[in-house]
Amino acid sequence: MIIVHHLNNSRSQRVLWLLEELGIPYEIQKYERDAKTMLAPPALLKVHPLGKSPVITEDGVTVAESGAIIEYLLERHGGGRLMPPAGTPERLRFTYWLHFAEGSAMSPLLMKLVFDRIESSPMPFFVKPIARGISGKVKKALSEPNLKRQLDYMESELAKSEWFAGSDFSAADIQMSFPVEAAAQRAGLDASRPKLMTYLKKIHARPAYRKALERGGPYSFAND
Repeated sequence: MIIVHHLNNSRSQRVLWLLEELGIPYEIQKYERDAKTMLAPPALLKVHPLGKSPVITEDGVTVAESGAIIEYLLERHGGGRLMPPAGTPERLRFTYWLHFAEGSAMSPLLMKLVFDRIESSPMPFFVKPIARGISGKVKKALSEPNLKRQLDYMESELAKSEWFAGSDFSAADIQMSFPVEAAAQRAGLDASRPKLMTYLKKIHARPAYRKALERGGPYSFAND
């Protein structure tokens, strides 16, 4: 039996969604973030040395990292579903977006989140102007231009095909869901990029996505 070590309000929601799309039986071991730090609990260290989620276990095998988990589940349980045939242009796009989601898309989003928190965190009054000034400069020079470039790029790619890997929905869309959702929550993604907003509506309407939400619990990114 597959066990998903699921941290609330995290990327592991994608793993639940993939399993629902594939119709594979699984169990959930739930973990809650620390209410103050928003970090994963120490209990996850017993599952994987980094103590992060998502992690799955099956028959004595432990697999971490979203992309690796998706590849593992597709290879072992997918039966050719949710991925284009090998050797096709769509398969190359599939592989690209599967790795782009965490390899490129998340870096500027995380940078923006960190510096937004610096600006809003409690600190001595005499430090605030300095911290906010540095934060503002970093966002203006690095994270915001990169976010705009990436969102424009994703928008243009969805103008070429209905889904990220081509005309058919695939696991690459499951992997890409989190950076797109995070951009809508934290980085100003809005109706000015209609292809991405339509993409969000389509994935949120999928029955398997809704079922995964029912099983996984509250997930603040499930808004469009």
